[in-house]
Amino acid sequence: MNNYIVTNLPEVASIILFGIGFSNLLLARNLIKKIIGLNIMDTAIYLFLAAKGYVDNAAAPIVTSGAVDPDLYVNPVPSGLVLTGIVVSVSVTAVLLALTVRLYEEFNTLDIDEIVHQLRVKDKEAMR
Repeated sequence: MNNYIVTNLPEVASIILFGIGFSNLLLARNLIKKIIGLNIMDTAIYLFLAAKGYVDNAAAPIVTSGAVDPDLYVNPVPSGLVLTGIVVSVSVTAVLLALTVRLYEEFNTLDIDEIVHQLRVKDKEAMR
């Protein structure tokens, strides 16, 4: 068991990071903390993909010497997925932060439970 952890350390670290981010996403009441938890989960996925795409003693996938053996090269797909994921993650974070600022301007709190409570009170007042 200990040998498995040592040989697969990046994968184990990504699982731990994902668990931290997921528990933060579920348990935090503050919207900023929820966004941070989502970013931690994103980072865990990027670490996992980068670890799976790494090959010891392999070169970049640029054929210069005429060797076409795929075992000599690193797979570029995980790197491309990580780069694309980072761009999407930054965009999603920007939108979430903009929505959080708007919610704070409207309700003067970042506590999700308080926001839901204020919305229910407004809904009950509108029904009367």
